[in-house]
Amino acid sequence: MPDLYAELTKPLRDLSAWTEHFRRAEIPVLAQTAEAIEAMRENEDAVDANAIGEMVSNDPLMTLKVLSYAATHRPARVVTDTETVTATLVMMGISPFFRVFGPQPTTAQRLAAHPEALDGLKEVIQRAHRGANFALGFAVHRMDPDAPVIHEAALLHDFAEMLLWCHAPSLALRIRQAQRADPTLRSAAIQQEVLGIQLADLQQALMKAWRLPELLIRISDDHHAERASVRNVLLAVRLARHTAGGWDNAAIPDDVADIAALLNLSAGAALHLVRSIEA
Repeated sequence: MPDLYAELTKPLRDLSAWTEHFRRAEIPVLAQTAEAIEAMRENEDAVDANAIGEMVSNDPLMTLKVLSYAATHRPARVVTDTETVTATLVMMGISPFFRVFGPQPTTAQRLAAHPEALDGLKEVIQRAHRGANFALGFAVHRMDPDAPVIHEAALLHDFAEMLLWCHAPSLALRIRQAQRADPTLRSAAIQQEVLGIQLADLQQALMKAWRLPELLIRISDDHHAERASVRNVLLAVRLARHTAGGWDNAAIPDDVADIAALLNLSAGAALHLVRSIEA
């Protein structure tokens, strides 16, 4: 196995090798998350699960870190999944959280020698937040009882790409450069060419290896877009991707038409809704 702390500069053998490497590798978090944890640690008695949960949920990498730790360290007596960060923190307890999560390594530290990769990671995280906001807005409109998990699924939708930026920045840059050179290139095709795998497959494999909540895994599975909750996430993520550079992308009318069908709205009403969420 490659060194977990060394940068990956060439693809691993197969999906199993990628999964095992990322399953064991450290997940760095945003610098502001690391700072917030230390500030809260100094005044532990004054914080609760909601305050920590809100802070964690602002960072998809820290969200992933908390959920994966909790799922793989769940006591045998606990038979039900905790499907959100806040529920996980309530189950874990405040003091145990601070004991488990000491001072955190950051993405800025990890990518100090790769400023272009750090920028690429920030773009993915910004897109994840916008996708999660759209997904929550759609879920609320649909009165979906699983709206918090749908929000979380959209936030984590591209976590494998985030991990790739952190641990294999040169490979992530190769993928981005190829896509910019040819915008018609399918993401799955260039990922297969550069990595030997597709990130969607890696993501599902990691979620199962970490034993993440079954509902979260189900909602995150792009292969089942016939399910309304999965389609909710996919359309939100797709809209966030297409509007990352503004609202003049030629694909947006098709996105809005599909969102209108999901929400049982006219195209005009759907466009008004998505613009109000963005605002």
